[in-house]
Amino acid sequence: MSEPSGMTHSMSDDGEVLQLVELRKSYNVGLPTEHEVLHGLDLALGRRDFAALIGPSGSGKSTLLNLIGLLDSPTAGELVLLGRPTRAMDDVERTALRASAIGFVFQFHHLLPAFNALENVMMPLMLKKGRPSADTIERARSLLREVGLADLERRKPEQLSGGQQQRVAIARALITRPALLLADEPSGNLDTQTAASVFELFRRFNHEFGCAVLVVTHDPRLSASCDRTIDLVDGRIVSDQSSS
Repeated sequence: MSEPSGMTHSMSDDGEVLQLVELRKSYNVGLPTEHEVLHGLDLALGRRDFAALIGPSGSGKSTLLNLIGLLDSPTAGELVLLGRPTRAMDDVERTALRASAIGFVFQFHHLLPAFNALENVMMPLMLKKGRPSADTIERARSLLREVGLADLERRKPEQLSGGQQQRVAIARALITRPALLLADEPSGNLDTQTAASVFELFRRFNHEFGCAVLVVTHDPRLSASCDRTIDLVDGRIVSDQSSS
């Protein structure tokens, strides 16, 4: 894959993408039912990191992913994304930073039913720039080829299988060449061969574009394939180990 024009983030910057400092999250704050889910997490991710986040159900993985993705705010502590502290940001600032810096692959695809596969992939750039340029269209087509859907670009989500919809969502997450890719059980709807090819695509973006990758997974094979494994239990990081 050739280096794109108009990349959002510089390849020469090999520094930290994400830093969590004493990050805490509580629900029902100030009420008798107040409950702290995340207990003072410290974590850093650099541009070369390819990490798995594992842990039992109820350990706080989804809560943490929502905080890192700027979809929710911490109760205390700080989350620094691309050098910018985010806790005090308003919704407009958070939305703009999320759109420019983060790619999401959710368990549920959230594709727009009125648009075809190609348009869904281009949507993040269309929201930012309006009518798609020739470069945007080619970038989207290239990603659809990468995930094995080159011949289905005109199909709408209802005409695609669950696994095909998941692959469209993966292409969409990568179209902005984000600094951070967050993937929640990305292989859940995919057969083994497709999951392996998607994983290789994540790897390429990690290596070529300096895209930090954080994969939430219950699949031990997937976590074993990552360079680093972060284990979250009862809202605390109990281990953070690199494979190399």
